[in-house]
Amino acid sequence: MSDSTTARPVVLDVWCELQCPDCRSALEDLRALRERYGDRLELRLRHFPLEKHKHSFAAAQAAEEAAEQGKGWPYVEATLARTEELAAKGEPFLLEVARELGLDAEELDTALVDGRHILVVDADHAEGKAIGVTGTPTYVIDDQRLDGGKSQEGLRARIEEIADRLLAEADSGSGA
Repeated sequence: MSDSTTARPVVLDVWCELQCPDCRSALEDLRALRERYGDRLELRLRHFPLEKHKHSFAAAQAAEEAAEQGKGWPYVEATLARTEELAAKGEPFLLEVARELGLDAEELDTALVDGRHILVVDADHAEGKAIGVTGTPTYVIDDQRLDGGKSQEGLRARIEEIADRLLAEADSGSGA
């Protein structure tokens, strides 16, 4: 029943925490995957704020607001690139990043105050716990969980292997 003109993209859920140095190191892999697959691989940010990072919950909410304003991934990347600043400055840093990206920082601040994105962040966290996510980054592709919290070694190759197989299956199934 798949549409023969456009195969659905393969989905890679990226369980991430914006104050996590391991997630920052995973950015290079995510950029490489985006470059290799383009829109054939959908990178879906899933929030898994960790209690040990006191600004991670607010950062997850800020990322959701940035996505509402059309710049979710640029915001995630800009925040992850400067995890030490987030740790040191907290919420004022989240607003600073929003301004740097041309987002409506006042609206982002309001979103943090009114908590409009809390349910999304809580739901992601609960789902992550339910499927066994314990740290970040963790990837889920084709119902397989790949944990990257201890080491990124070999993860991109494993994701590519699964994505290539899924895309090949989709291509062979959609040309009928």
